[in-house]
Amino acid sequence: MTEAREAIPLLVLAGPTATGKTEMSLRVAERVGGEIVSADSMQIYERMDIGTAKPTPEERARAPIHLVDFVPPDGEYTVVDFVDDATRAICAIHQRGNLPILSGGTGLYIRALTEGFDFPPGPRDDAIRERLREEASALGPAVLHARLAEVDPEAAERIDASDERRIVRALEVYELTGEPISAQQDVDADSHIHYNCAQYVLTAPRQMLFDRIERRVDRMMQVGWVEEVRRLVASGVTSDCQSMQAIGYRHLLEHLAGEHDLDETVRLIKRDTRRYAKRQMTWLRGGEGYRWLAAGSPTQREACTQMLVQVAERLR
Repeated sequence: MTEAREAIPLLVLAGPTATGKTEMSLRVAERVGGEIVSADSMQIYERMDIGTAKPTPEERARAPIHLVDFVPPDGEYTVVDFVDDATRAICAIHQRGNLPILSGGTGLYIRALTEGFDFPPGPRDDAIRERLREEASALGPAVLHARLAEVDPEAAERIDASDERRIVRALEVYELTGEPISAQQDVDADSHIHYNCAQYVLTAPRQMLFDRIERRVDRMMQVGWVEEVRRLVASGVTSDCQSMQAIGYRHLLEHLAGEHDLDETVRLIKRDTRRYAKRQMTWLRGGEGYRWLAAGSPTQREACTQMLVQVAERLR
């Protein structure tokens, strides 16, 4: 099995939100006989379609897209789960004689798979975790995030200041071990040889990207994002669920709870999505072997498509 994995070609198409990764991946897949493996930590959830910009049925009909829409919204899913699932999907695609295309914006997922991050199980302590949760409730998650930045700046860089669940987990590990959680996520330098990777990041000028983000948020609101969140809440999905920590969903939960009016909620979603796009770029800059592609204009996107098709054909 190891010898087979070393020969597997893999085209990686990453980038921040709203750069057109899905459409670009579909264009390449259609032309070379590819199948897409999604590397998006939110599109995994069922019934969360609008706010995750999940591929539409029409898009999924153009080429197979794996690892979307399969985890219940109250379920847990880890980067370890992703690496296991993505590895199986990639091997199966290769065995079918098709080209695997890893596409998404969750840098941790992509780098864990291609660089071989090893995530040993960390220690747990329910009493410490509950105390930290109570502190977060009383003081706000931003206070705990500032504490995390002092003891583990690397983890704080990749964890949003409002992501209470992950902040609490990182502080819990630090209190138990005296070591930052990021130090326990080592890299096996030999694991990337499992794939023959060609890795690219789609980019666009910052203001163009921010404009796209704002327009996309407006479209999501127009087609019923608030109603989607209402349905999730009515079905029993709560703010404690991992899925509801995502940008947009947690904001809309706060809106439905009466904490912000709709205009302010939309402003906060746009602001935090812009900040998330910046963090995505930071994560990908830390990766190994990426080429950066300008894909701002239609002409640039078509040139990128043609180039990626040529790369894909050589990989195969």
